[in-house]
Amino acid sequence: MMRKFAGNKLLVATHNRGKLDEISAMMAPLGIAVVSAGELGLPEPAETETTFIGNARIKAHAAATATGLPALADDSGISIDSLGGAPGVYTADWAETGAGRDFGVAMNRAYAELEAVDAPEPRLAQFRSTLVMAWPDGHDEVFEGVVHGRFVWPMRGTGHGYDPIFQPDGYDITFGEMSADQKNLISHRADAFRKLVKECFT
Repeated sequence: MMRKFAGNKLLVATHNRGKLDEISAMMAPLGIAVVSAGELGLPEPAETETTFIGNARIKAHAAATATGLPALADDSGISIDSLGGAPGVYTADWAETGAGRDFGVAMNRAYAELEAVDAPEPRLAQFRSTLVMAWPDGHDEVFEGVVHGRFVWPMRGTGHGYDPIFQPDGYDITFGEMSADQKNLISHRADAFRKLVKECFT
């Protein structure tokens, strides 16, 4: 029996504005307000695990322990088949520059590495999301989501992260060319979120 969330305000263990906006939009129909770890001034814990589940657990439990509130964390990224699943858990790390994160740099690196191995078309890829809902007593629930598609070049559209180079199966546009509402219906995070809501919020 999965534990249910009780309350009308959810702490989201993130400092990422784009991620917070997506989760806020998904929680709004449930009448639940969202506050982020960044807004509360919580430090970002070191993500030292090598899996999405491991890193999501670190973030969720750090926020729950620091505040005494249930906390939701997401760890997500893009895995490209021809790169052995990279960048995977290092999706955000590929965007790190001396002046902060630049996902244009990350997308160019992914393209360069695909060219270096002469990866054939279609260049299959998946966006993966792991949500961990953690309580201050150490309990947690885990939900995973995935959307399959392919890496496309050149970049198309805007969006955050690697959205401009990911074309989901069944569509002729990238995540970067979709409206937020359209993407939120089919994304990896939406897939994980539906599972979370079903088990913990209804």
